[in-house]
Amino acid sequence: MSGASNIQYLTHQQIDKTRWDDCIATANNGLIYGYSFYLDVMTEHWDALVLNDYETVMPLTWKKKYGISYLYQPFLTAQLGVFGKNITKEQLETFIDLIPSHFKFVEINLNSGNALAIPAGFFSVRSNYILKLDKSYKDIYQNYRENIQRNIKKAIQLGCTIEKDFDAEKVIELAVQQMKSQGQETAENIERFRNLYQHLHDRQMAMTYGISLKNELLASCIFFFSHQRAYYILVGNSPNGKTIGASHMLIDAFIKDYSGKNIVLDFEGSDIPSLAFFYSSFGAVHETYPALKINRLPFYLKWMKK
Repeated sequence: MSGASNIQYLTHQQIDKTRWDDCIATANNGLIYGYSFYLDVMTEHWDALVLNDYETVMPLTWKKKYGISYLYQPFLTAQLGVFGKNITKEQLETFIDLIPSHFKFVEINLNSGNALAIPAGFFSVRSNYILKLDKSYKDIYQNYRENIQRNIKKAIQLGCTIEKDFDAEKVIELAVQQMKSQGQETAENIERFRNLYQHLHDRQMAMTYGISLKNELLASCIFFFSHQRAYYILVGNSPNGKTIGASHMLIDAFIKDYSGKNIVLDFEGSDIPSLAFFYSSFGAVHETYPALKINRLPFYLKWMKK
């Protein structure tokens, strides 16, 4: 077992991006969010904790406000935490203990491979839903709930059509309208994602799916790909598509295209009961991951971040 003395805190400028990405690519629990090119685009700043020669790594995504540095979860970056091969409980605890003390507040998501042990009182559990697509389409479809099958048939009967690899701006436009109520549609966040999509699309790691009727885009999504995983990353649905099964047809179309392949469809959530029910209705199973919260703020500020 490697001791704490072998874990180094590196500032962003000190990180070897090639070695970092090699670690993420080969980690047992590797995810697209951990790649340096993802973090470079989606975060304001990020440093890292690194074990030995990039055997195990932990990105530290941070901001500063009122002179106080804190760790935060970046936009459309569901899971981060500790990545590597055969991570032990002791290593995970040590990484968390070594988060530098100058980060006075920590509120980040770890990943499903980090559910080994988190210090009591500092974590909560988040929900995700995933669907393995290695079975035949017929077998997967048979596990859909009846209402999902019914809505897919409705959309087809109405004449809805499937579109693929079209302009991502169409998805972004619809998604922004939905995000306004959540307060995450800042121009900075959207521009970061736009740049990320272009970068990943150039690498053949991203594509769009949509359902249209009479030239109107009713349901749309951007999927990212890495680690034999497809991420249902950004969804843009029109109100006109809610009652005709457009989003049901979209997910079904993706499943049909990738069924029989060694790939997992990652729905990226959700803690919202209605969305959790929707994803599980396709046969997706529940997967959990920890969320870490540490408050080191001065006593006169602690009440603000309870």
